[in-house]
Amino acid sequence: MITLIPILGIPIKIGRYSDDITTIIQRKVKTSGYLYSMTSGISYFFSIFMNLATLPMMYHSIKPALPGFFVKYEDQFMSKAITHGYVMPLMWAPVTPIVGIVISVTGVNWITILPYILPLSLFGLLLDWCLGIRSNNRRVSLSTKVSNNEMAAAVERGVHTTKRIFHIFWAILLFNVVISIGEFQLPYSFITLVSLLVIPFAFIWSIFLKKKEEFKANLLMHIDSFSIKMKDQFYIYLSAGFFISCLKISGTNDLLNSWIGQFRNIIGVDFFLIVLPLIPLVFAFLGLHPAVTVTIMAESLNPEILGISSLILTVAMLAGAVSAFLVGPFNATVDLMSSIVKESSFKVAQWNMSFTSFYIGSVMVYLFLLQRFQT
Repeated sequence: MITLIPILGIPIKIGRYSDDITTIIQRKVKTSGYLYSMTSGISYFFSIFMNLATLPMMYHSIKPALPGFFVKYEDQFMSKAITHGYVMPLMWAPVTPIVGIVISVTGVNWITILPYILPLSLFGLLLDWCLGIRSNNRRVSLSTKVSNNEMAAAVERGVHTTKRIFHIFWAILLFNVVISIGEFQLPYSFITLVSLLVIPFAFIWSIFLKKKEEFKANLLMHIDSFSIKMKDQFYIYLSAGFFISCLKISGTNDLLNSWIGQFRNIIGVDFFLIVLPLIPLVFAFLGLHPAVTVTIMAESLNPEILGISSLILTVAMLAGAVSAFLVGPFNATVDLMSSIVKESSFKVAQWNMSFTSFYIGSVMVYLFLLQRFQT
């Protein structure tokens, strides 16, 4: 899955949708707060298909438009807007490895948990917009307006228009519908189903763009280079699988269930749910990747023994993993962004700390309400 998923980004790359982002900014944006929310929103949009490739593409598309917006700390502005928007779909998008892992281990259906996690994901995006607009509300300078108008006119003479961005919207909607139908109609696991659909879907999209040959060339380049680019991800997920096997063979999962059950009895179910999303967050600072932490949690936490719905348990683990992606200094998200803005991983993680605190607090309230309504 982690090898094939980046192929979905090929139509976006060869379709040059990043030029459409530039056009939107040049024609529509008037304040730095609006620029922040637009950057975050488009990053959210692209993350559903492009995963980590979203980070560099968004940075290099937005960065040229920053001069004149009176943004004091440009790299911090860019890092926060792009990262916050990018991370939010990771808890529900079917192409996200962490979603595939949790679903395969907990045994819930993707379409079943979607009504629970999609609102939480969208709330995170809205929360980021509110915080971003509040701290960035200066208007663009006159000279920048003139420059942007000239650039927009030049772009409009080409083939790129703001309407083309909706191609991605319809592609995302169609892909999710196909996944939903296939999950119920075909005898394949969620991860297998997503992996099988990636290449045909991306190829058909490229045909509609009339870029079939470009797709073939980029696909061959991806196949030639994926073993080097994805080696770290392979190590992470193979390690997670090794942990699961060890837990089962040694019987440690039963022991962990016993300890966790005792802990839950002491503090109560409601408080236990509040603490649950913090576990991936804590282990992220100890150097453990959220994917490894979540898989161990999913294997060790038995919903029947704990008296918690498997759906709520899945939501708690995914929300905790997303928070860990934001502030964990050792995961690929923060590491890649730090290399883009030329700052340390700990600095980038620090920039995300304020938003993550607000978000994880909201998640705790959400889980509490879910548990109360479920019971």
